[in-house]
Amino acid sequence: MRAPTLDLGLLRTLVAVADTGSVTAAARRLAYTQSTVSMQLARLEQALALSLHEREGRGLRLTAEGERLLGHARRLLALNDEVLADMRTRRVGGELNLGIPEDYASLLTSVFSWFHQLYPDVHLQVTCGTSADLVERVRADELDLALVTRQRRSPGGEVIRREPLAWAVGLERQPLLADPLPLALYSPGADLFREVAEAALASAGRTWRVAYTSQSMAGLSPVVQAGLAIVVVTRSMLGPRLRALDESSGLPGLPSVELALHRAARRPTEPARKLAELIREALAPATAD
Repeated sequence: MRAPTLDLGLLRTLVAVADTGSVTAAARRLAYTQSTVSMQLARLEQALALSLHEREGRGLRLTAEGERLLGHARRLLALNDEVLADMRTRRVGGELNLGIPEDYASLLTSVFSWFHQLYPDVHLQVTCGTSADLVERVRADELDLALVTRQRRSPGGEVIRREPLAWAVGLERQPLLADPLPLALYSPGADLFREVAEAALASAGRTWRVAYTSQSMAGLSPVVQAGLAIVVVTRSMLGPRLRALDESSGLPGLPSVELALHRAARRPTEPARKLAELIREALAPATAD
């Protein structure tokens, strides 16, 4: 009889949950849906016939069996990564310039780590900026790749993922949802989110006022957390101190946006091809496992 084999992907999910303390945060780190993380934990528990975690308030903690498995999981994953890096017969090196909006950078945390382990001789430089500006820099051959929100005025690129948009408020505080709505918006021309928010409210006959503006979510988040404004975000941008409003809020529905990978017109370098493959794999829509 063939000996059973542990799925390293399931172990990687366990480690992410242990490191972040919640399914939600683990899903953001791994670029999975929350349901995928929960299903993978359940599969791991079923394979071992053990209870590995239990709820603790809004988060979770590992059981004694889960903690014991965690140590093994870290060693197995480290060995797996070491083997893959060591067995690459041809070293990939050179310069690689990637552009990405600051708000999406967290989606690629695991990609950056994995890329560095696989291709330590590649000097990766990451530039943050607005989606429109980054696309222009790719077209000018200043960047090899850019992962951006697909813009109406700068279409193209390879659609990697579709992200639903949501109205968000602070976890503990929120403003009154009466007109004129106080909005925290990206600076004019910074991204598509501002255009989408204003168009949705105008179509619904709602009035609003611009309470705060910033080039990134890092600048908008504090005032939203304080309950002074509402913001439009993708689901993956919802941090632990923000919550999405549902249909009962009375706010109009929002569409999804497309995350697109743009590549320089010149022949892609090998590092660019390798990074594009990892990004595509990490951000591909989750399917039932």
